[in-house]
Amino acid sequence: MPTTEFTPIGSTLGGVLIGLAAVLMMAFNGRIAGISGILGRLIPPYREADPFGALSFLLGLIVAPLIYGALSGTPFNQTVSNNAGLMIVGGLLVGFGAGYGGGCTSGHGVCGIARLSPRSLIATAIFMTTGFATVFVMRHVWAS
Repeated sequence: MPTTEFTPIGSTLGGVLIGLAAVLMMAFNGRIAGISGILGRLIPPYREADPFGALSFLLGLIVAPLIYGALSGTPFNQTVSNNAGLMIVGGLLVGFGAGYGGGCTSGHGVCGIARLSPRSLIATAIFMTTGFATVFVMRHVWAS
């Protein structure tokens, strides 16, 4: 199983940028920077939507690492499973969880906790517990 090296400076700067983006989105658009909600504004019917703004935000998530790599001269390596079945099941589970939980990790974990939302605190605790359990099972139980 591939591992990712922890980079404290890069991780901290990334967290600062995520927080800044969330604050700016709330300040200028009055919206929470939850990715599932932003993606939902691209799917008809466009409820209270600004499809151009939502598409711009999502394209920024894709283009930003490419720009960083080009400017820094440091290529980035993103490891994704080549198991299509596992990816489909994982995507469906994440989608179901975001729909059932009324938002995703970015909406609850970044924006909801900052607003001291009890629902977001509980949702984030569930996300984190599930993530810890998944890593434990994948590294210590399932791994051979």
